[in-house]
Amino acid sequence: MRTGRKITGGKYRKARKKKLSEYRKPPRLVLLGPEKKIRIRMRGGKFKVSFLKTNKANVTDPKTNTTKVVEIKNVLEVPSNRFLARKNVLVKGAIIETELGKARITNRPGQEGQVNAVLIE
Repeated sequence: MRTGRKITGGKYRKARKKKLSEYRKPPRLVLLGPEKKIRIRMRGGKFKVSFLKTNKANVTDPKTNTTKVVEIKNVLEVPSNRFLARKNVLVKGAIIETELGKARITNRPGQEGQVNAVLIE
């Protein structure tokens, strides 16, 4: 039988259309540059703050257990996709060069509106 048809030949019809909150949102890639944020309305009227560009990160040193806000110089490597490193895109797991040294991003900047990272040796 043709796809989308019942065994009798009748059509399958949707019960309802999608709600606005059920549509997929476009991906927000956080780039390296002067800080730029947006507010996104979520379901229930709440707002989510998301980065479009940033050049600062909260970097934690695991040895001394201290956190500082430092400037990001460059994106060195993105294990999930090497092309994102060429575009200086900040994603979870990316290795960045900061004033304190190399650090790995531990959160999702496009979802949370901040960049958290941990120093690596």
